[in-house]
Amino acid sequence: MRASSQAALDQAVERWEPVLRQVGERSRDLGEQLFAVVDILDGSAALRRALTDPSRPGEDKARLAAAVLGGRVDPEVVDLVAGLVRERWSDAGDLAEAVEAVAVTSVLAAAERGGRLETVEDETYRLVRMLADERELRMAVEDRGTAPERRAALMDAVLGGKVVEETLVLAVRAARSLRRRSVTAALRGVTELAAERRKHLVASVTSAVPLTNAQIDRLGDILSRSYGTPVEVHVGLDPELVGGVRVQVGDDVIDGTLATRLADARRRLAG
Repeated sequence: MRASSQAALDQAVERWEPVLRQVGERSRDLGEQLFAVVDILDGSAALRRALTDPSRPGEDKARLAAAVLGGRVDPEVVDLVAGLVRERWSDAGDLAEAVEAVAVTSVLAAAERGGRLETVEDETYRLVRMLADERELRMAVEDRGTAPERRAALMDAVLGGKVVEETLVLAVRAARSLRRRSVTAALRGVTELAAERRKHLVASVTSAVPLTNAQIDRLGDILSRSYGTPVEVHVGLDPELVGGVRVQVGDDVIDGTLATRLADARRRLAG
């Protein structure tokens, strides 16, 4: 998102947090209602344009949002969306992106209230790794030619009864609504938001061979000192790396793998 849209989202999240604290584990229900709002916005370009039109008074847009959503979602959700549409948006599509982000935050807040936030973070990370390893499953849940309901049903069949409810809600949603990104990208976003809510960063480490607990702890200590905040290390295996490790913390990538060094050497020789 560009600056004005990001500022609108940040303000909405700040206003929404007290609501989440007040409603407790009902936050998950509000999150699912917000996902339904995203579907409404995605289904109508005219509505998106009307709700983000900079020439239209904010109160007029808020009344329109209330008219569309009233009776379909809880009053808290109507108030949130009404507040969002009063803001200025860099792009009409950013409104749906923002509502989706608040929806994910709401589901994570329910997990936090129930003492399951760490579990959600761990389960979504493991699901990302599983999708990376299981190519056929990944292609099936990310096939834009398949009906959203079928993708969601497949994810539910894979995870049902094996993960906590919040993980299931977020994973099924990721499969149902591909929007502008893949399922794995959406789930990585969930992992990062959960980590942020738990006040630490996540380092996704890919290694050619299993790392010992001592190596993982040492890497975590090094990264924590480097970033000035606790860093939790998640490790996945990829034999194709040949040797070394690849570390990603947010947008930062540290690639010390032998495969990458060999590829760099080939490029230098070729050019």
